[in-house]
Amino acid sequence: MKKILVASLLLVLAFSLMVSAANYKIGVITGTVSQGEDEYRGAEAMAKKYPEIIIHKTYPDNFMAEQETFISQVTSLASDRNVKAIVINQGVPGTLAAIKKVKELRPDILFFIGQPHEDYKLVGAAADFSLNPDDETRGRTIPQLAKAMGAKTFIHYSFPRHMAMAKLSQRRDIMKEECEKLGVNFVFVTAPDPMAEGGLPAAQQFILEDVPRQVAKYGKDTAFFSTNCGMQEPLIKSVIEQKALFPEQCCPSPTHGYPGAIGLEVTADMKGNFIKIFAAVESKAVSLGMAGRMATWPVAAPYLQSTGTVELAKRVLDGSVKLTDDKAIQKVYEESAGQGLSVFKRSSGNYFVYLVAGKVFGK
Repeated sequence: MKKILVASLLLVLAFSLMVSAANYKIGVITGTVSQGEDEYRGAEAMAKKYPEIIIHKTYPDNFMAEQETFISQVTSLASDRNVKAIVINQGVPGTLAAIKKVKELRPDILFFIGQPHEDYKLVGAAADFSLNPDDETRGRTIPQLAKAMGAKTFIHYSFPRHMAMAKLSQRRDIMKEECEKLGVNFVFVTAPDPMAEGGLPAAQQFILEDVPRQVAKYGKDTAFFSTNCGMQEPLIKSVIEQKALFPEQCCPSPTHGYPGAIGLEVTADMKGNFIKIFAAVESKAVSLGMAGRMATWPVAAPYLQSTGTVELAKRVLDGSVKLTDDKAIQKVYEESAGQGLSVFKRSSGNYFVYLVAGKVFGK
């Protein structure tokens, strides 16, 4: 009888330990559909996959003017004692302040940041993990791809707020240097800031009006690039109308700007299946006469930064992956991407960079 009682007690104890081990939640904060649909959809997919543990919130569209609102969203997640990790994608301005505030009260909470806007070294030191496409390498690969597509001129749209971000200004400088090596004319064009007066509509209207001007000046073999997410759809649309060149978006993805620009509906059976989405986008672009003149990654970078990072946070909390094991971390992202990464490395502190090889439509 004693043996049965002891065995029963051990089973109860083991079960309680299993329950307690899974007794956590992960807070996820992304942009809205209007500001960053891919990152939002990635978080949405993970909330559907793990409904018991994911709490998904969105930061304000005008995050520059509403940093206090954003910080309060992060701290409100931390007020739930069951929240053991917080994923923020993108790491908009205010992220560092939010991490500091939460860590003072809850040093046990782990922070995972996708695409930090603030100084990457500071984010790499403050967060437990942070990730961004390898912008330094992209500064070379994007002009190289543009050149291979036949570009004679490379137009780079941005504005002072983005150029104040070290990684973006560094990438711009590398692009300019690479274009000079390749014999491609580099032209920087200052566009309206979507966060300034006039907002995103003014910035999008500028793009629609300026692309034809640039093509009239430099010819159809002009490649276009913009640092802003909200500008991608009008930029792609105008590039197609002008039969110019488009090597890659700011946040490379077959769903970033392309569906809206080409009139493609991403049906329910396609969502999250980037092989299907890429094939559909490619087919439509080719039918519009853009074979060999447009490209993107076959995987959505912002979507991957949501899905892969939530998966990583979960496995870290489960104890199956350690944040010191770079190869195990890479494997998590490759599983989420459904393919290998051409670059994955620790850049500074807990800050990692990665790349997926881009593909040209119709090639």
